[in-house]
Amino acid sequence: MEYLVIVIFAVFVYNIVLSQFLGVCPFLGVSKKISTAVGMSGAVLFVMTLATIVTYLIQHYLLDPLGIGFLQTIAFILVIAAFVQMVEIILKKVSPALFQALGVFLPLITTNCAVLGVAMQTISYDFNLLGGVVFAISNAIGFGLALVIFAGIREHLDLMDVPKGMKGIPIALVSAGILALAFMGFANLVSLN
Repeated sequence: MEYLVIVIFAVFVYNIVLSQFLGVCPFLGVSKKISTAVGMSGAVLFVMTLATIVTYLIQHYLLDPLGIGFLQTIAFILVIAAFVQMVEIILKKVSPALFQALGVFLPLITTNCAVLGVAMQTISYDFNLLGGVVFAISNAIGFGLALVIFAGIREHLDLMDVPKGMKGIPIALVSAGILALAFMGFANLVSLN
């Protein structure tokens, strides 16, 4: 039951993009087509889950025992950047098809603050490793859900007669705000406290 609460909390109640405003750059930049939104969602799921595992282990088995927990942010940024680069190199050699399918999404994830935010929140919520993995996967699913819904809205907006001053990013931001309001309907559904 505890893990179900984490899933509902991360996907709907405290959505990483629409509630916490982390990962807004890829949210706006990659949401023009549903196909690219789905690709980015898959890449974020993969990287966010594995980065959370790696950063959890570094925090609990390196930073905390050495008494240098204050270096968490710097260490996590370096680990995530190195991890994404390592995954990119391995995929290029092992599975060129998957590497080409992910394309530009892997380098974009290096600068996605949602990955860092989830890794840090896993520590601040004091999850165990399994709880942290569930939290990371749930946040990635929430990110993907918001991204795919928003991409669908933006594809539909391209077919609509939008006033000239609102075309592009302005109408996208208004739509994102309305989407965030819709997710606020889940605000009191569950709590991690």
